Amino acid sequence: MKKIQKNRRKTGADYEKAAGFYLEQMGYEILQFNYRCRLGEIDLIAKDGAYYVFCEVKYRADERKGSPLEAVDARKQQKIFRTAMYYLTEQQLEDVPCRFDVVGIEGTKITLIKNAFGG
Repeated sequence: MKKIQKNRRKTGADYEKAAGFYLEQMGYEILQFNYRCRLGEIDLIAKDGAYYVFCEVKYRADERKGSPLEAVDARKQQKIFRTAMYYLTEQQLEDVPCRFDVVGIEGTKITLIKNAFGG
């Protein structure tokens, strides 16, 4: 079971790196991969102009389990929001504009949804 989890974690990291590369091509500045704190984890933290962007990366090999974008449900959104607020407080960035983007990867297709949800 641990080997499967390690493989899944490595696969996730590979897709997060691919998403980071894609975002850089779109003009984002990647600040951090896999930010973790006691409240949760954020896959990517970036800047897009003046905005701090908290980005969730979801991937699917095919559509059998649904769209990767559907996997970011209300519960996940709330967890990302709380974790982002913790990050901003920790970095003393409480009065900066921020947003929440989702990158969906299906096979080789990458979809970016800017401002996918609010806090």
